[in-house]
Amino acid sequence: MAAGEIAHAERAHALLSASGAHRWLHCPPSARLESTLPDSESEAAKRGTLAHEIGELKLQKAFFGLQARKYNAELKKKQKHELYEAVIEEHTNAYLDYIQGLVHAFPTPPHIAVERKLDLTDYIPEGFGTSDCTIIGAGRLHIVDYKNGSGVPVPAEDNPQMMLYALGAYKAFASWFPITEVHISIVQPKVWDTPSEWSLSVADLLAWGDSIKPIAKQAFNGEGEYAPGSHCGFCRAKEKCRARVESLLSLESFAPKKPPLISWEEVADALRRGEGIVKWYNSIKALALAEVIKGTELLGWKAVEGRGSRSYVDLDTAFAHLKANGIDESVLYKREPLTPPQLEETLTKKVYRELLEETGHVIKSPGAPTLAPADDKRPAFSNQVKPEDVFNTPPEQS
Repeated sequence: MAAGEIAHAERAHALLSASGAHRWLHCPPSARLESTLPDSESEAAKRGTLAHEIGELKLQKAFFGLQARKYNAELKKKQKHELYEAVIEEHTNAYLDYIQGLVHAFPTPPHIAVERKLDLTDYIPEGFGTSDCTIIGAGRLHIVDYKNGSGVPVPAEDNPQMMLYALGAYKAFASWFPITEVHISIVQPKVWDTPSEWSLSVADLLAWGDSIKPIAKQAFNGEGEYAPGSHCGFCRAKEKCRARVESLLSLESFAPKKPPLISWEEVADALRRGEGIVKWYNSIKALALAEVIKGTELLGWKAVEGRGSRSYVDLDTAFAHLKANGIDESVLYKREPLTPPQLEETLTKKVYRELLEETGHVIKSPGAPTLAPADDKRPAFSNQVKPEDVFNTPPEQS
């Protein structure tokens, strides 16, 4: 059995949170600005918290001797949560399997820490964070994070949140264990089939930590320049931030164009701006509606009742009434097969793949080309025909 510790750290957030580091490192004054605004937890975030708790419970059983009776009782409680979904079991099992694989790869049992609160004050004023799982042994430090979201892929490479956790873990454990290598992993089952992984040396990690100290100090003091960008996505101020709004709506770079057709370079800029404007418009519209409903006057706008919905008082009673009045039952129901993605969610990925994909009952077709930012992790599309695709033979070896 590996040596280990488990902490029940509260997931409070410092002003300069590790999870928000990608924002305040790019836009230092945003942290203080966000602190003036209410922080509401989304349903997705709450479901993520539930998934984390279930994942932690499984690690307790696997590595810390949690008795089966207590484990089952705690798991049943969490499964009764209104946001619980069956697929959480598959995803947290994948998280557990991955960590077990890491642990078993060590030549001797490593030290394992779960939900460990880490001191980040050497790098961030009043900074702290909570690492999902930390594994140390044989000169290696592993930081593993579970992400339950599906909307935004979170890669491990150069991930500031994970690097801050690694700095905190190094400070906590370096006096106990010799550490020369740092390995970062993000388990995001709704996005990655296999965890995203990245490694760096302790020297590179410490150098990065030193490089962010002045930025962290600036951010803590609310100083520096606002710098809108892709990092604004989860910022609480994103709808009303003046710098972002002015950046989105500014047309200076489009004033007057000669020749009359804009260049492809300008098209690229227009696409980037347009995507941001659409997202911002929908977001600020929802925020404004909530404010008007509360009683705030918004010149030229008002809240009205939207399209309503209809529902049966009692489905069985209503259908029985229809059938009693001569309506054929076949008219009342619509039978449609579930699509492969729907079945995958219903059956879980493992069962779906074993019964359908691996047996040849489902064919994967490539998606149609679509534009994406240059930093998208997917390979660039090419319509160039390869000889091996045409002749079904391997390319000639030189």
